[in-house]
Amino acid sequence: MVAQTPNIGARAARRKGGTQRSRGIEPAASCTHIVTMATYTVLVTGGSGFVGSHVILKLLAAGHRVRTTVRNLSREAEVRATLAAAGIDAGDRLSFFAADLEQDAGWAEAVVGCDYVHHVASPFPPAQPRDENELIRPAREGTLRVLRAARDAGVKRVVATSSFAAIGYGHGQSDTPYTEEDWTDTDGPAVQPYMKSKTLAERAAWEFTAREGNGMELAVVNPVGVFGPALNGDLSTSIFLVQSMLDGKMPGTPRLYLGAVDVRDVAELHLRAMTDPAAAGERFLAVAGEAMSFHEMAMVLRERLGPAAARVPKRQLPDWLIRLLAIFNPLAREAVPRLGIKASASNEKARRVLGWTPRSNEEAIVASAESLIRLGLVAS
Repeated sequence: MVAQTPNIGARAARRKGGTQRSRGIEPAASCTHIVTMATYTVLVTGGSGFVGSHVILKLLAAGHRVRTTVRNLSREAEVRATLAAAGIDAGDRLSFFAADLEQDAGWAEAVVGCDYVHHVASPFPPAQPRDENELIRPAREGTLRVLRAARDAGVKRVVATSSFAAIGYGHGQSDTPYTEEDWTDTDGPAVQPYMKSKTLAERAAWEFTAREGNGMELAVVNPVGVFGPALNGDLSTSIFLVQSMLDGKMPGTPRLYLGAVDVRDVAELHLRAMTDPAAAGERFLAVAGEAMSFHEMAMVLRERLGPAAARVPKRQLPDWLIRLLAIFNPLAREAVPRLGIKASASNEKARRVLGWTPRSNEEAIVASAESLIRLGLVAS
């Protein structure tokens, strides 16, 4: 079955015009709801990253042989130690290859002989770059490099990690949850370079697979803010938010909202999308529930962690203060266009098609905090 390109133009149009929308680390062996008992050779790009390392854990626990790419092979020992601390001794079932999203070298060697590929690697900087192409180019061109190598190697299916950033931005306030039918309007308001990079990279992936895939299938996972247990100091942007709250670096929370999902559930959704026939040619939103305000997240931490959350902010800052801070603070400046906009998303499709059952928002957020404390990543 050839992956079909989603109807990009029609679906994007739904969000344009006058309507605007007319707990700790679980034992690695407990991978529930894996679709198949067969074992495969699987490549995971960006294996040293937060999501990539959890995908590797799930694959190894399910009995697969895993290859992973890192930009520098010197990180192999660190990745193996991280997996061992999480309960997996990978041994010779895990191998490493040097490959960079901006270079052709290494990709053909990494993917040869693989049955499936999880393309997880993508740039996500702590601050927006001055030149948006610093993000867009490696995201788009890197995705195409991986897809070309996978096609040439005869890979059956690629599961690409996209983002809610490719679905729910550029449309202003919406009272209806976003679904997989929606696309970010890259020309819309408050669309930053990261959102553009994920949108353009995913569009390119669908177009390439339809036109040049030669029968290779594509499935895409679109997570919202990814929380859950950190395995090491390589943190997602969402977990940096939790860390900042626990460290007392936020005197108050801006009136911002964020969807949440546990990284363990994101990894499981990747495995389901890898082998389930119904996943070919489909996008799947990875979201646990309703979007939460930063203030609500802070309250969850204070309620669930007790004294460990003593420095978590108690108050929500007024919008006028954020706008004032934006005059000289770049992070506040980035927040201003999103103040008060609550963009919720639906997980109905992933539940219905793949039988996916995510943890709650609260469990994902608390698991982030508990792992940060356990790893000594919270200021004493």
